[in-house]
Order: sequence, then C-alpha cells, then structure tokens
Amino acid sequence: MTTTSETPAAPLVDLARVFVAIRRRKRFWLATALLGLIAGALVAILLPAPPTAVAKVIVVHQDDSPTDSGTLMRTDVAVLSTTQIAEGALKKLNSTESPEEFMKNYSGLPVTNNVMQITVKAKTNEEAVAQAKALADTFIADHVQRSQAAAAAQSKAILDQRKNAQDELTKVDAQIADETGKGRNANASTLEGLYGRRAALASQVSDFDSRAQQAGIGSPQVAAGTQIVDAPRALPKAFLKTTATNAGIGFALGLALGIAFAAIGAVSRDRPVLRREISTHLGASVIAQLPSKRRGPARLWQRSRAVSERRRVATTLVRAIQKDVTEVSLLELGAPKIAAALALDVVEQLGEDGRASVVDDLPGEDVRRLATETGSEVTVLGAGDPEAEDGERRVGVGTVSPGTAWTDLEHLGAETVLVVKAGHANTLWLHTVARQLADQQIPILGVVLVDPDPRDKSDGTLWDGLHTALRGRAGLTPVAPRVDVEREDRIDELAARVAERVALVDPPTRMFAPVRPMVPSVAKPLQSKPLQSKPQQAKPQQGQKLPEPGTVSVPHADAPTKKFAPVKPKPRPTPFKRDHGEPTHQGELNAELESEKSAEVS
Repeated sequence: MTTTSETPAAPLVDLARVFVAIRRRKRFWLATALLGLIAGALVAILLPAPPTAVAKVIVVHQDDSPTDSGTLMRTDVAVLSTTQIAEGALKKLNSTESPEEFMKNYSGLPVTNNVMQITVKAKTNEEAVAQAKALADTFIADHVQRSQAAAAAQSKAILDQRKNAQDELTKVDAQIADETGKGRNANASTLEGLYGRRAALASQVSDFDSRAQQAGIGSPQVAAGTQIVDAPRALPKAFLKTTATNAGIGFALGLALGIAFAAIGAVSRDRPVLRREISTHLGASVIAQLPSKRRGPARLWQRSRAVSERRRVATTLVRAIQKDVTEVSLLELGAPKIAAALALDVVEQLGEDGRASVVDDLPGEDVRRLATETGSEVTVLGAGDPEAEDGERRVGVGTVSPGTAWTDLEHLGAETVLVVKAGHANTLWLHTVARQLADQQIPILGVVLVDPDPRDKSDGTLWDGLHTALRGRAGLTPVAPRVDVEREDRIDELAARVAERVALVDPPTRMFAPVRPMVPSVAKPLQSKPLQSKPQQAKPQQGQKLPEPGTVSVPHADAPTKKFAPVKPKPRPTPFKRDHGEPTHQGELNAELESEKSAEVS
C-alpha cells in the first residue's frame, strides 16, 4: 500500500535564501558602507561647521512645580523660535537681516526643567557670540515682561472686583439708613439681614484690597531669577571629532542601505544559490563543487589549492564517464573559464588510457586560449572538425547561457555535465535549460556547482531518480538492453509459473483411463512398477508372462472416455490475468487422447 505525501508549500520569503544572498553579496554592502564612510568624511572636510556660540539661561516660572515634566521649558523654547524674539535681537544688533532668515541660524535646547541652551551659528565667532547675547537678553526681557503683565492683569481684575463689592456695600448702607429712619416702624429682621450683608461685603472689600496689593507687587522671583548663567562663548572647532562623527554616521547609513538592497534583490531577482534549489530546478544532483576564482592578494597563496580542487573534481568526472560513453559534454552556465580548465583536466586524465581531445564550442574560445596560455598538450578541436575516430574520446565544452543553439548540443556529447555558478541564473532559466536538454534527449550526469556558499548545508542530491547522482541515464542506448532483459526474465517467469500450474492440475485422463481387451498370451515376466502419473500401455508379446493382478490396470472394451468428454478442472484464481482464461495446455492433452484412441482402433 502506497501513501501519497503532500509537498509543503514554499514560504513567501525564504529567510535562509535571503541570509545566504546577503552573505554572498558582502562585497556590495561593504562597498556601500565604505562609500558612506568616505562621504561622511568628505562632508566634514569640504563643508566644515560654521562658527558657533552657546549660551545657557536659567528660566524661573511663576507656576513652577517639582512635578513639572518639562512642559513649561518646551513652551519657552517655542517662544524663543518666534519672530518677536528674533526681531528684538536684531534691533539690539542693529542688523537689517530678516527675522525669518535669522531664525534659521539659532535654536533652543531644554537641558533641564529650568535651564535652556541657546545655540547660534554665524559667519564669525564674534558675530555668533553677539547674536547669542542679544537673543538671551531679549528672551529674558520678554519673559520678565510677560510675567509682570500677567501680575498687572491679575491686580486689575482684583481691583475691579473690589470696586463692585464697594458699590454693593454702598447700596446696603443706604438701605440700612432708610430702614433706620422709619423709627419705631422699622423691621427688625430686615435690618438684621442688611447688617449681615454689610459685614460680608466689608470683609470682601478688605480681602480684595490685600490681594490687589499682593498682585501689584508682581513676581520679583521671576525677574530676579531669570538670567544668563553661562555667558555666550564660541565653541572650539574639533576637526577630528567632527570628521569621525560624520564618517561613522555615513558608514552606518551606507551599511544599512547596502544590506537592505541586497535583501530586496534576493527576494525580487529569484536567483537560487542553495544546492537543494539548483538540483531541484535542473532535475539533476550536485556531484561536486568548486570555489570561484580568487580575487585580490588571496589568489597568490590559494592558487595551488584551487588547482588541486579542480583536478579532484576532474577525477570524479572521469570515474563517472570513462566506462559508459565515449563522448560527454561540459555545458557551462556563468562559469566559462572554470569549465574550460575543468575540461582540460578531464581530457588529460582520459588521455592516459588512450586518445582524447576537447571540442571547444564556447563563444570566446576559452578552452583554446587557456590551452595556449598554459602550454597544455591536449588537442583542442573546433565544433566543425571531423567526427571522432574509433577509440578516441572527446569532451565537448559548450554553454547553455541565453542565446544558445540548443540543437547543436547533441553534437558535443551524448551525456552532459552542467557547470553552474550559484546565483547566476534565475529559476525560469534553470527550468528552460532542463527542459531543452530533455527535449534533445541529453541526460544530465550531474551538476558541478561553482562558487557555492561555504555555509550551505542543504542536500543537493535527488532521491526520486533512477540514480543518486547520474539521474536520467535509463533512456540511453547502453541501458536499453536492460529493459529487454527485464521483459525476457518476466516472460520466462510467467512461462515457468504456467508450466508449474499445468503439472499440478490433474488431467482428465487420470480420472477416466481407457481400457483395452486383455489378450490371452504368454508374456515375459515384468518387474512390478508403481503407478505413474501417466501410465504407458504396451502390447503383450509372445513368450511374455502376464503381470500379477492389481499391478496394472485392466482394460475394458467399453471405456467411459469413449462416451463422455473429459472433465475440465475448475481453474484456480491466479494473480496473472492470462491464467484466468482457458488453459494453454488444453490442446496438448486433447492431442494425446486422440493418439491413444487411434492406437485402440488400429
């Protein structure tokens, strides 16, 4: 019983592939980080900070409290950045600059709940210091003025309330005088209410007087406490610090942008880099891998290592192809130089056992050029040279990049090995390569992966093929006789099983044996033999003695088989469809009966 397993859906964003793509493009994001570093340093050098002056002012608020969260100070910073303060500072400086332009050159920063820092930028240090002093003085004057204006307004409001209370008190006094003038007719309860009202109004007037005097004093602590605590001074120019700060900011921004672009490119470009992805899209297993060509100084001391790894892969390919076919091709996808070097190594090892040559069908003739540069003795042929002679092995080198003539690939070899660079082609083109090679009936022996990720631990072997590494070779001519042998073995097996069933089934002649008349003649004594499955009847000769009774069957003149047809046994169910029909041995049994009948008649 077989069970079908559902293939899990691919995730929308494969984080493993994104991380691998970011790691593989480290040159890109390191370059962007370096560019950001250089740009930040150049900004600090070419655009130095203008002269700057700083002043600190302590601000006392009338409604200040320990629980204030800095709202009052933020209000003061907002007041500092108004045209009224800027215009007042410019008047002190006798400057004709517009307040809007001047506001762009200074700013306020709340240090604590009661301390504000004023920063001013100007053309020179002297101008910056003067502007900072003017701004601080203007802000302090405005703050004190606003505090005094608030106190005066409060005093005026209290005095207005005192006047209203005094007027009402005057009216109450007049009512009391009128009621008292009535003499004995005066209402005592009315007078008592008027006296109580006059006392309350007199108390209010007295209270308003005291409050008005207090409000008139104002808030002397605001005027006395709000002042400049740190005189304006020019900030020293820290060139190295400024340059390092700008360079660090540029490096961080460049690094972030580079990594972001690499991640977005990994998702949008869809170029497989993992072994399992490449083997799945090409329908072939990854049988070997090679690092890409080293760049920079590393190529000087790692050259021998790269050559040894390439020769080791060439040995693997030679073991895979030397016993099967005489012609094989190496088709590159993004790695023409490595494919050319690998072909030369393969042919050198094949040439040790006989003649071997390379067919260079690369667009840039990289094999011929590499053989000339290295002085190799390998014979390099062109795509239009004569076909190989008997016993000569040829390794064709071609490409499956866009623009490939697919119909010419079959002339390079009956089988192929793909030399693919990781991350070079997208998924659609890998499917195109696999489909075109399948249409040309060119099986893929395997994939040599170039420039793989060193931390890639994915499995690049296909387990659902005919072979673990040499997938798709069952359709070739050398493997075709295996299919015929399997069919012949199956036919022989079926014939043997049918013959076995024929031998097990009791034929009809064993149930109803024909009898013959007994001939009274002297016969030669015979040795008694056990009954066989098919007794042979022999005519008695003269001089022979008849056998003992019971040792042989006694024929009879009227045999049942002459009147009744032989009974066919019921066929047994078998797993083979052809055994459910008529027995194939029926004709042979009937022929044997006919021969016995003809012998009796004679």
